[in-house]
Amino acid sequence: MADEEPLREWAARRDRRRAAQRQITGIRRAVPLAEGARASHIAPNAPRALMEWDGQTWVTVGVAPNADAAREFLGHVPAPAPESGWDVQPAPPGLGPGRGRHRKP
Repeated sequence: MADEEPLREWAARRDRRRAAQRQITGIRRAVPLAEGARASHIAPNAPRALMEWDGQTWVTVGVAPNADAAREFLGHVPAPAPESGWDVQPAPPGLGPGRGRHRKP
């Protein structure tokens, strides 16, 4: 019994582990209200239930009309539009017409 971990230390270690997992999984969710697949690209105009973790359960805090509004709730910032101007380097050219030596016949 002397080699057992005290309950207080075990509880502190468990709480640290749970906090770390919560940071990975997040404290906010957007769950589609439409039937079928849950991916946002399947039904981008379907409403989403907005949920937050209160420490014990997921609590519904609102409804978003579509996937873009749900992303805003989750804190996702849309990627900025590519800049244009005289000092911006052009994108490298893609594959042009032709078969090329690296392509299989």
